[in-house]
Amino acid sequence: MMQRKWMLIVLFLMAAALPGWTADDLSAQGPVIDSGDTTWIMVSAALVMLMTPGLAFFYGGLVRRKNILSILMQCFMVLCLISIQWVFFGYSLSFGPDICGFIGNLDWMSLKGVGAAPSSYAPTVPHQAFVIFQMMFAVITPGLIAGAFAERMRFSAFCLFSVLWATLIYDPVAHWVWGAGGFLGTQGGLGAVDFAGGIVVHVNAGMAALAAVLVLGKRQGFPESLSPPHNLPLAVLGAGLLWFGWYGFNAGSALAANGLAVNAFLVTHVSGAVAGLTWCVLDWIRFGKPTTLGMITGAVAGLAAVTPGAGFVDINGASWIGFGSGIVCWLAVTAFKARYKYDDSLDAFGVHGIGGIWGSIAVGLWATKTVNPNGVDGLFYGNAHQFLVQVEAVAITMVFSFVGSLILFKLVDLITKLRVSEHEERVGLDLTQHREAGYTIID
Repeated sequence: MMQRKWMLIVLFLMAAALPGWTADDLSAQGPVIDSGDTTWIMVSAALVMLMTPGLAFFYGGLVRRKNILSILMQCFMVLCLISIQWVFFGYSLSFGPDICGFIGNLDWMSLKGVGAAPSSYAPTVPHQAFVIFQMMFAVITPGLIAGAFAERMRFSAFCLFSVLWATLIYDPVAHWVWGAGGFLGTQGGLGAVDFAGGIVVHVNAGMAALAAVLVLGKRQGFPESLSPPHNLPLAVLGAGLLWFGWYGFNAGSALAANGLAVNAFLVTHVSGAVAGLTWCVLDWIRFGKPTTLGMITGAVAGLAAVTPGAGFVDINGASWIGFGSGIVCWLAVTAFKARYKYDDSLDAFGVHGIGGIWGSIAVGLWATKTVNPNGVDGLFYGNAHQFLVQVEAVAITMVFSFVGSLILFKLVDLITKLRVSEHEERVGLDLTQHREAGYTIID
């Protein structure tokens, strides 16, 4: 026994003398990939990818039957088109080495130098895992805008606008807020926080949607002779897929399989549930009946609103954010839209724009470091400055996205006409833009 003990001691000392076994060397190895974190990010990327087909079904069920394929086609086109844009230069513009706080350079063009080693953005997962996760955010954002101009935009114009908007609007805003050195973010900037895309995705897309409404104008017969949603069960399926995917959208933004991801998962669900219930009750009071469309629209509004704060607020904050989004988005869709008679076809501005604005500002109210020690405290936790920072960041993004989108719509209209003809709109975009029909049997 004594001999065996001495042999073990000698083996241990020999092993400790080998290169790479000293404490100093271990600390010098740098970030180490964590398999659990990597798995979670890959699963989250898949969940966020599923949101784009979910959005297609959600929007598709709300339009008239003659236009359902046009919506599905637009959503699947951005899935393909923006994925390619992201790989070749979109990711580098968004997250690449900083140029004056405004945009990333092209050092990572075509993912040059972006491989399996971790990055400073997500130090426990391969850099490419972070790329694919962020890609799905870039994909769905132009898809959200499509809800504003549904049933009246030419497909060629949609494709051109989507690439230009992703490059000139989305990528800069993503860099401002999330990129290292961006002038709005926490890495050397203003200090605005946006956990999973309230500013970058929802405010950004919502203001572009408002610009689209003003440039393209109303659909024929709006609002007197438009038919109701042609397939509400399809829209409910889409809303369910969106809700399911939102867990990856928000909880995945923790960039690790940890307690912060769990908090984001939980508050995401609670906010969506509170907002859906709030909208349902408001419909019940105002119109005498609770509506299916109101319930699913409210849930989406609550999910959008909690997105910027999912990693900074607790259940109490999430409940108030969901409640507030249910009210303000309901007012935007049922009162404000009716008052000013603008044709936001599927309420992209009323839900995502207004919900994103409310949620991004609300982070400055309910954020607390008890949830995220690396985060911020909001007004209700003794930090009024953060509230002002959030308001400023939202205002800057609103102006940039709205004005920039107006210019892009006008530019695209000069290159290839934006709107379909009156005849094409009457026939429907499925046949006139794609020579296909969504349904072969007519009720």
